[in-house]
Amino acid sequence: VTLFRIYLYNTFVAFYKYNKNMITGSYPNLRLRRSRKNDWSRRLIQENSLSSSDFILPIFLIDGKNKKQSIKTMPGVFRYSIDKIGHIVDKAIKNKIPMVALFPYTNSKLKNEIGTEALNEDNLVCRAIQYIKKRYRNEIGIMCDVALDPYTSHGHDGLIKSGYILNDETNEILINQSLLQSEMGCDVLAPSDMMDGRIGKIRKALDKNGYQLVQILSYAVKYASSFYGPFRDAVGSRGLLKGDKKTYQMDFRNSNEALREVALDIKEGADMVMVKPGMPYLDIIKSVKDNFKIPVLAYQVSGEYSLLTNSINKRLIDKNSILESLISFKRAGANAIVSYYADRINEIIL
Repeated sequence: VTLFRIYLYNTFVAFYKYNKNMITGSYPNLRLRRSRKNDWSRRLIQENSLSSSDFILPIFLIDGKNKKQSIKTMPGVFRYSIDKIGHIVDKAIKNKIPMVALFPYTNSKLKNEIGTEALNEDNLVCRAIQYIKKRYRNEIGIMCDVALDPYTSHGHDGLIKSGYILNDETNEILINQSLLQSEMGCDVLAPSDMMDGRIGKIRKALDKNGYQLVQILSYAVKYASSFYGPFRDAVGSRGLLKGDKKTYQMDFRNSNEALREVALDIKEGADMVMVKPGMPYLDIIKSVKDNFKIPVLAYQVSGEYSLLTNSINKRLIDKNSILESLISFKRAGANAIVSYYADRINEIIL
């Protein structure tokens, strides 16, 4: 009984001290609107801000020469042939964007059940890496997707047997894809496949083959989401996808599972982790950041981008909604954001 009373007393004291510290005044002596009156004052006390250093610019690649191809479901976003990406990278460097992310639109003739084009050293991504590295060296970072969905005829991220995505067999291909991209000069590998154990296997293979300094950005928290549709159009996998990805991507009803995924990937050697999609999962970004002091990135995915852009174009909302949405990622704790607005970020954050 005595111990219980001591416990209650200590709990009361702690509660009192906490709340005493939280109470900073009362109306009318305290008027929070005083600090909101002028623009300079609002800027002085703002808690979060954006700079171009907070962004990664995705680039969609297409075979051929002198091509700039619009993506119907992503207004203002294009696929580029490799000879046309120079001015995109030039602009990114000028605007101090730290990194670009490469995504290929693979010719359907090159796709098959096991995604062998992913291991072709002359594929779109490999040629783009070499082009950028030769022209820009280390002026800007290159991030490459590690997954099979742009290369498979069924649109899934791994090998299939009897309708099920094989985990360990897929990992073996992802290891080789990672080694190939590293050999070509990729700076940051981004496994987005959601296979169990792939981060540890990739890290071990990289270290063994002399790529100790190649970073791994794990899509540790990737939900089976309805917001990916326009991206699948962009890489040409939407019409091919058989079934869904719910057996390997996360259930959107779950949050604790996200922490387990992140914990496993950190233990296996991830340098950074991604939460995807972004805005519907701000709580997950915050939870990951609060629980693991590791760089956390958010992906403002194609569905988010297209919803905002189409709504702005139809004047349902104004363009300031872009900045508002991007700030929400920073407020939640994201270190950086993958966004299709990154090429216009200097206009957005004025």
